[in-house]
Amino acid sequence: MLKKCMTEGVIEAGCDEAGRGCLAGPVSCAAVILPPDFSNDLLNDSKQLSEKQRDLLRPVIEREALAWAVVMVSPEEIDRINILNASITGMQRALDALSITPQHVIVDGNRFRPWRDVPYDTVVKGDATYMSIAAASVLAKTHRDELMRNLAASHLGYGWERNMGYPTREHLEALLRLGITDLHRKSYAPCQPRLF
Repeated sequence: MLKKCMTEGVIEAGCDEAGRGCLAGPVSCAAVILPPDFSNDLLNDSKQLSEKQRDLLRPVIEREALAWAVVMVSPEEIDRINILNASITGMQRALDALSITPQHVIVDGNRFRPWRDVPYDTVVKGDATYMSIAAASVLAKTHRDELMRNLAASHLGYGWERNMGYPTREHLEALLRLGITDLHRKSYAPCQPRLF
């Protein structure tokens, strides 16, 4: 059973990302503020949910959240500042994009940087602990999957409509056969130009 919040009586935003381990495409970062009375028995860490369950939850979260935002950080920026910094930067941009400024922020994982003057806490496995982080994980994942399916149509042969840019056997074999694209993360070992 997910907890509603970490800090009672304040406007709390949950943050998470999706796609850190992918070889191609952006990392997707989300921030969500849920109402205090929000409840949904299906909501859980997006990795524990089926694609169908995530797709059912997305419109519910987007409709019922007090505020939400999803931000994509490009492969070029990931290569320039590394994936950890790109994830933190993206989550901060998502917080900037919220229509309501939170009074407290909770972040999945164990790394974050101060954002404005708002207190924050990092929570390992936060997406399986707090509703707002779980909601952010669902939005980050569904928005990114949708983008990768769309990008697959113009980047044929890599199977992004199935693997979403993760290093599956299909994707790795396509890299050897077809080489890298403008959407591959060139700082990631399987995408190093010297291999092609």
